Amino acid sequence: MKVAIIVGSLRKDSYNKRIANFMIERYKDKINFEIVPIDKLPLFNEDIEKEPPNEVLEFKRKIKESDGVLFITPEYNHSISGGLKNALDWCSRVDRVLVNKPVFIIGASNGNVGTARCQSHLTQVLNSPGVMARNLPGTHILIPNVQDHFDLEGNFNCERTINYLDKVVIKFVQWVEKSK
Repeated sequence: MKVAIIVGSLRKDSYNKRIANFMIERYKDKINFEIVPIDKLPLFNEDIEKEPPNEVLEFKRKIKESDGVLFITPEYNHSISGGLKNALDWCSRVDRVLVNKPVFIIGASNGNVGTARCQSHLTQVLNSPGVMARNLPGTHILIPNVQDHFDLEGNFNCERTINYLDKVVIKFVQWVEKSK
């Protein structure tokens, strides 16, 4: 199974990117995860949507060829990051590569609330008429105080969250398989 990961943070050493890398390693026998970067995407512009730059074409190709998409994102100002919103805007136009694509969301932040507001907004965008992705029902993976869940070597070590991730990944794999 091929699953694209979109990390909502552009920061080189973001906690969300670290969690993405943790998942790539932990589930490599079940899922072929690939981080699909959003940092080189130009701002969405209707003037170029029908003949977008190569960065957009490559980004959309990887999403289209995946069996599902995992969003791992921080919360910025009670919502999704500008970079992530821009990527979703590109996905919502012309060849609309997220329509009916199985997706699920993980969010990690330094605060006590995790990414609850961000995930709510992201779900609204994913349900919008231009995107129409299919979000895995009944799962919210919120990782508050993420800075406390890494050891001195930078390894993600929150056993409670890891156990929950194991269950959600199995559920997602089964859901994607049924969707084919």
